[in-house]
Amino acid sequence: MRIAAIGDVHFGTESTGQLRPELRELPERADALLLAGDLTNHGTLDEAHVVAAEFSDLGVPVVAVLGNHDHHHDIDVDIAKLLTDHGITVLEGTSVTLEINGRTLGVAGTKGFGGGFEGRCAGVFGERLMREFAGHTMDLAASLGSALAELSTDVTIALTHYSPVTDTLLGEPAELYPFLGSYLLGEAIDEFGADLAVHGHAHSGSEHGTTPGGVPVRNVAQPVIQAAYRVYELQPAAA
Repeated sequence: MRIAAIGDVHFGTESTGQLRPELRELPERADALLLAGDLTNHGTLDEAHVVAAEFSDLGVPVVAVLGNHDHHHDIDVDIAKLLTDHGITVLEGTSVTLEINGRTLGVAGTKGFGGGFEGRCAGVFGERLMREFAGHTMDLAASLGSALAELSTDVTIALTHYSPVTDTLLGEPAELYPFLGSYLLGEAIDEFGADLAVHGHAHSGSEHGTTPGGVPVRNVAQPVIQAAYRVYELQPAAA
């Protein structure tokens, strides 16, 4: 299976047609496209319309999660519905199974959240705002685990916006790590299993990483991959 992925395109209202010429060739190069959040610049419906037009009717299934920018105006539900109405599957603590060339591809997705990494992470203790911050990460990591547990597919991918590991944050200031991801996402991926984990968010990070359990992780933020998308080839285990 050939999986294309891109994140952090940050489309504004002036971005119409920015990637479309390169996306026209997508069916020849990939079997599905994953969008790893921050699809809009400021989380407005006008920007979401640009995203919908850019990534709909591509000839391959498109699966997305939203990012922090897409939540900025608190209309993430409306943005998700708009994208869904244009044939883009939007995940949040949920999963989807796709039939591809006689095999099944399962994608479990969530935005994820910050909090940091083992030994240097926020805990559910202290002020209410800190408890809510750390608790939000715990809730979304748990939802990713539940979504992965639902899947029994030839190939399984965990799709998030925030990073599950520090490997793909290399290049970012260490002070930002707590706001770029959480080890709890990586624990969920390792506990319930995946063939690949894909995320965005870390613009100055690195493309390649691995969870402690050995699952390959790829940071597909556009500033990192410097392309309209990156394609990863995965071999179904049954083959």
